[in-house]
Amino acid sequence: GGGGGGGGRGRGGKNVGGSGLKPGGAAEIQELASKRVDIQKKRFYLDVKQSSRGRFLKIAEVWIGRGRQDNIRKSKLTLSLSVAAELKDCLGDFIEHYAHLGLTSPPVSVGSEEHPHSVLKTDYIERDNRKYYLDLKENQRGRFLRIRQTMMRGTGMIGYFGHSLGQEQTIVLPAQGMIEFRDALVQLIEDYGEGDIEERRGGDDDPLELPEGTSFRVDNKRFYFDVGSNKYGIFLKVSEVRPPYRNTITVPFKAWTRFGENFIKYEEEMRKICNSHKEKK
Repeated sequence: GGGGGGGGRGRGGKNVGGSGLKPGGAAEIQELASKRVDIQKKRFYLDVKQSSRGRFLKIAEVWIGRGRQDNIRKSKLTLSLSVAAELKDCLGDFIEHYAHLGLTSPPVSVGSEEHPHSVLKTDYIERDNRKYYLDLKENQRGRFLRIRQTMMRGTGMIGYFGHSLGQEQTIVLPAQGMIEFRDALVQLIEDYGEGDIEERRGGDDDPLELPEGTSFRVDNKRFYFDVGSNKYGIFLKVSEVRPPYRNTITVPFKAWTRFGENFIKYEEEMRKICNSHKEKK
C-alpha cells in the first residue's frame, strides 16, 4: 500500500463480535467485520457478513453534501468474497494505470454535453450470473472509478446476499482513494476470505512440491525468485536487493502466465527498437 495522492484516508478497524442477526428473515445475516475509508466527501463502509450460505462483502458508499442533514446519498455493492479477491486484483491494475497517467488531463469543454466523461480504462469480472464492470473515467471534477454490478434474475442468490435480484448496484470511487480502498479490501480478505482454498492447494493429504528458489545478479543488484504457498494459494515472491534496500512483490500463481507474456512482449519490442536504433546510427 501507500498514499493515494493525498486525497483519501483509511480509517477505522475491524468491529468483530456483533451478531447482527435479522429476526424472522429468510436468511439470517451475521456481521463479522467492518472497515471504513474516507475519500474526499465520500465515506465507504466495507462490511463482511455471513449467511447460512457463506460469507460475502457489502460495500456502502455514503456521499455527504454541504449544509442540510438530509443532503445525503447512499449507494451499495454486494459481492462474494471470491469476487472480492478478483476485485482486489483488478484494483491493482487500475491503480498502476492511474499512476502512469500523470497529472495532466485532456482539455474538457465545460459547456459541452457530448462527451461529459472520458473513459481511461475498463475491465469486468463475471461470476455467478453477475457481471461487475469497472470503468476509470474523467470529467471536469477529476478522475474516478465506477464499479457497477448487473444481476440476472433466477440465479437463486437472494438468500445468499439477503436482497432481491434484478436491480443494478453502483458505487463511484474517487481515483486518488483507490489505494486506501484496496488496502482495506486486502485486510478483510486476508482475515475472512476463504475463496477456492481447497482447489488451489490441492488438498491437505497431498501437499504440492514447490520449485526451488533461484537468484541472479545484474550490476550491483541481485534478484531473488521464491515460490511459496499459504491458505490463499501459490505465489511467486520476487525480491530486488541492493544493500541496504530490498523491494519485494508477490505474484499469485494465476497471474504468472500474464506476467511472463508481458516480459517476453516487452523484451521483443525493446530488441526491435534497439536494432532499429543501431541501423539508423
